[in-house]
Amino acid sequence: MIIGVPKEIKDHETRVGCVPSMVIALHERGHQVLVESQAGVGSSIPDAEYVEAGATVLASAADVWRKSDLIVKVKEPQPSEYAFFRPGLILFTYLHLAPLPELTEALLKARVSAVAYETIRERDGSLPLLTPMSEVAGRMAVQVGAQYLERPNGGRGILLGGIPGVAPANVLVIGGGVVGHNAAKIACGLGANVTVIDRNLDRLRQLDDVYSNSICTLASNTYTVRDNVRIADLVIGAVLIPGAAAPKIVRRDMIKTMKPGSVIVDVAIDQGGCVETAHATTHTDPVYYVDGVLHYCVSNMPAAVPHTSTFGLTNATVPYLLALADKGLERACKESLAITSGLNTFDGDITCSAVADSQGKVWREFAAMASA
Repeated sequence: MIIGVPKEIKDHETRVGCVPSMVIALHERGHQVLVESQAGVGSSIPDAEYVEAGATVLASAADVWRKSDLIVKVKEPQPSEYAFFRPGLILFTYLHLAPLPELTEALLKARVSAVAYETIRERDGSLPLLTPMSEVAGRMAVQVGAQYLERPNGGRGILLGGIPGVAPANVLVIGGGVVGHNAAKIACGLGANVTVIDRNLDRLRQLDDVYSNSICTLASNTYTVRDNVRIADLVIGAVLIPGAAAPKIVRRDMIKTMKPGSVIVDVAIDQGGCVETAHATTHTDPVYYVDGVLHYCVSNMPAAVPHTSTFGLTNATVPYLLALADKGLERACKESLAITSGLNTFDGDITCSAVADSQGKVWREFAAMASA
């Protein structure tokens, strides 16, 4: 199979979908890898390292897309890339289709088979390709929040950990999954007062066992969220329903009760955001205010630390990429429930129920299509 690695073109997206060690693994199995020139530079990987690993470096993205059977990326294709779609093409990347009906329609119209990192789920319920970037985003959320709480950056002028005699900041983490756990870890380490809200009581028990008296855990309901948003200096949205649009946990009327200069970092923005006033921003233009509250809603946060993010991501994607390349899409899906769960579109149909439900569209189960 011919695997293509185009350069990412989303705003300040400096990660890359394939590293030289993956090229070697693919090459040893008889596959060819095409890499767009400069695709890895943002992650400190020069073209020469790809060539040394056995890849062919091409000058243009168009050539990489046109000549490849399988395209491996990091972020969802941008509108200028839709023209490269064609029947039979396999796309392997983060898609987050729920809030992107135009991209979904483009994939369906071109009959592209798209496997989304974020919906690949193993038998134990884990999301192995979402986890590493959730770890990065959760840790970054606290760093970013601390930065924007500084007065010159538009915040209240609060040091997250405080000092002797001056209280630390109140950090509210909404969602106790991988993002929330990592955010709580960093916020606790910096000395903040940390509260984690989640609807899963078992998850709260786990966090309580890990952090003991270092954090406060609360069951999620409208009253609890409203009461804690009001006193928070930093709110981190860390809610995830795989494949589906994030529920709006923090409502507009709650934002109005927050202190001026407080900060919201909505990590759930890839799936539409869990804050009602959130809309996706970019690294070029990352923040905006609603009712005096600073919102940071960059949809590709881990791109700010591309070296860490690229190698963390590709460590996780490599076994699935090898399975797709070695077996082809249909056989890989038949032999792996994890890859089947990652399949979002196939031959003109939506094959992920969460995406279909979010967009009010019909979905078809891959197993039924494959056996037809």
